[in-house]
Amino acid sequence: MKQFIPAALLMICTLQSVGQTIIPIETRHNALVLQADAKRNLATIYFGRKLSGTEEYAHIPAAYKQAGDYTGSLNAAYATSGSKSLFEPAISVSHADGNNSLDLRYVSHHVTKVDDDVSLTTVLLKDPVYDFQVTLYYKTYFRDDVVEQWSIVKHREKGNVLLHKYASANLYLKADGGFWLTQYHGDWAKEMQPEESKVTHGIKTLDSKLGTRTNLFMPSVFMVSLNKPATEDEGTVLYGSLEYSGNFRTDLELDYQDNLKIISGINNYASVYTLKPNEEFETPAFLYTLSSTGKGTASRNMHNWARQYKLLDGKGTRLTLLNNWEATYFDFSESKLFELLKDTKKLGVDMFLLDDGWFANKYPRNGDVAGLGDWEENKAKLPNGISSLVREAQANGVKFGIWIEPEMVNPKSNLYEKHPDWVIRQPKREEYYFRNQLVLDLSNPKVQDFVFGVVNDLLTKNPELAYIKWDCNAVIYNAYSATLGNQDHFYIEYMRGLYKVLERIRSKYPAVPMMLCSGGGGRVDYAALKYFTEFWPSDNTDPLERIFIQWQNSYFYPAITSSNHVTDWGKQPIKFRTDVAMMGKLGFDIVIKHLNGNDLNYVQQAVKTYNNIKSIIWQGDQYRLANPTESSLASMLYVNSAKTSAVMFNFLVNNRYDQGSKFPVRLKGLDPAKHYRIKELNVYPGTSSTIDPAKTYTGEFLMTIGFNPHVNTGRTSVILEIESN
Repeated sequence: MKQFIPAALLMICTLQSVGQTIIPIETRHNALVLQADAKRNLATIYFGRKLSGTEEYAHIPAAYKQAGDYTGSLNAAYATSGSKSLFEPAISVSHADGNNSLDLRYVSHHVTKVDDDVSLTTVLLKDPVYDFQVTLYYKTYFRDDVVEQWSIVKHREKGNVLLHKYASANLYLKADGGFWLTQYHGDWAKEMQPEESKVTHGIKTLDSKLGTRTNLFMPSVFMVSLNKPATEDEGTVLYGSLEYSGNFRTDLELDYQDNLKIISGINNYASVYTLKPNEEFETPAFLYTLSSTGKGTASRNMHNWARQYKLLDGKGTRLTLLNNWEATYFDFSESKLFELLKDTKKLGVDMFLLDDGWFANKYPRNGDVAGLGDWEENKAKLPNGISSLVREAQANGVKFGIWIEPEMVNPKSNLYEKHPDWVIRQPKREEYYFRNQLVLDLSNPKVQDFVFGVVNDLLTKNPELAYIKWDCNAVIYNAYSATLGNQDHFYIEYMRGLYKVLERIRSKYPAVPMMLCSGGGGRVDYAALKYFTEFWPSDNTDPLERIFIQWQNSYFYPAITSSNHVTDWGKQPIKFRTDVAMMGKLGFDIVIKHLNGNDLNYVQQAVKTYNNIKSIIWQGDQYRLANPTESSLASMLYVNSAKTSAVMFNFLVNNRYDQGSKFPVRLKGLDPAKHYRIKELNVYPGTSSTIDPAKTYTGEFLMTIGFNPHVNTGRTSVILEIESN
């Protein structure tokens, strides 16, 4: 057994006392402590701020662990069904002989040191009667207080075992003052709508059964505050999220002793899994971080972890772009696109992105009712193909990117006519369409080859292609695979197929940037973001609405992942629209030639300004200063790691009379001893800033007293650069 890994690393060790084995799993500030008792039942006995002496976990009183006559395995580390547990199980099975009970007992555990920050603890559990086992995995990231938890199920019974439920994680929390859940709901153009409520007795389930685009109505991310609702800088709060792009389910059960069980994993809806002898079933990781100093700390923990360990090119750069969608929709020609390529150069961004409508000939893609699935260039629109656009982009000194939706098919398409067996549809039932389309069956290896081929053909024929926007606009109706023998495996095998395709793409093309679109935030999770450089938060690009959508996403995802476009949605001026989009990865979807002189001059200068500050936005620590749901002001701050530079975004979100920043806004994350100057950026041509760049302020002053950005009905958008002397 490995002992404590020196100061820079997570501490995981084993404590032995009479009749028990204690396994503390510690990050920089927190501890999740497991205990195997004399009968080898594995329970969670503590989850919270870590103790300075690990030996003291053995002294946790029995009353803290569990009490009462009915507890059984109330605080089980991985609750089973059919034996002594009376509560929601993490796992439920039918054995090969038909018995529905399961009893998992501790066998052993070990710790693997991955590097100076990361360790992996594995805990083996077995049923004493059946040859059935579950291995629990806890991957811990010491510096960021982040844990990934998952399980692998295996058996050697004489026949198949049915898995009815197979969670990734089973947490157990105690709080004398109760629990508050922050969950999210939404719809197209209404993503990430928060709701906070006190958790009451019984089970609250957050789930999706959509098959694809599974976050459309309910994202898988959530928060749980302990004892009182957490604020930005105060309170204990747990952030949780399943790293999975398919159907998910999270159960939150407040038991009769007022303790909270959180069980999260793949949704077992219509998905009983038949597990063969010696086959392994691995669940996706459940991700969580615990903060005792409010939501801001939890966010920064997750952001740092994501950039370092999970995001594709999380420490790298991103391409600014001009998209043609709102300029042309489906109505374009090669000559029109050539003009837009010139506008791309004039604007000063890195790349031109060609959106939907460039493909299909038998059923031309002139609207969303036809052509999807036929991925050859439309000869009427592009007589010289994509390659001519790539060459023209190079001639204009910009890069070229393209939109695809390779998982989908229109019934009015050549692909549908040739391969109806490739389509997810019930052969004897009426077809139901979402955006006039159906989903291809990625559980079918031939379909996997086809979808991979869409990307591979584009990049093989056009090696200079610089970017792919991958859309996914439909959910799964009438779930059925023409080639899959066991339909209970359908939803799981679909996701396995998708991940196989993405693995193949990234194996051959590891560096090509790809946007995870999905009609907005319909598919946003940290399993998908291993393969994509950024995501599209919403098709709603009204900048006022985007402030709220981007704000809520910022709790869980760093700014470098958020693809934000300036469009003609909303009534705000070009400055407001551009400033909002700069709080992430900047793009434009406007008609450049429609801009007046001052507007054009403004956006050109804004792109240059953005290029100077984007590294702070993408890699800096993010602080939410003024919440738009609580006041007329939204204020967000990004601070570099050296605390020498920061960028502060300020927006008026209520245009009623006399609204604005009436009082100073207190900054965060600065060095109290440093002296800073404050300069306004993105000043619109012909106007003057009210900010005096010659004045200096200590970090202590700015964080204690604050600074008024002078936001009002005449200055609705103000960006400030804070630089140390």
